[in-house]
Amino acid sequence: MGSIRKNYSASFKAKVVLEAVKKEKTISQLSSEYGVHSNQINQWCKRVLEELPDIFSQKRKKRGKDTEELQSELYQQIGQLKVELDWLKKKSKLFA
Repeated sequence: MGSIRKNYSASFKAKVVLEAVKKEKTISQLSSEYGVHSNQINQWCKRVLEELPDIFSQKRKKRGKDTEELQSELYQQIGQLKVELDWLKKKSKLFA
């Protein structure tokens, strides 16, 4: 019988990691308190510590801006293609 995988919200993970970083309680205590395996808490902490420097970097801001620009461009292309498709549908009815 396989184990059931739980999905935790981002805010829950942040709360647990913040408690772990404070070091007021052990990982074992947090594991019991929140019902999360200690290995999982350690993985979340490791990820946070690895990604923390990116929060303050310019690359992250640029990457976000690039993503927004790409998304905007794609929405524009989708709109243009929809207009063209609608036009072609109308024209194809004339030849049917």
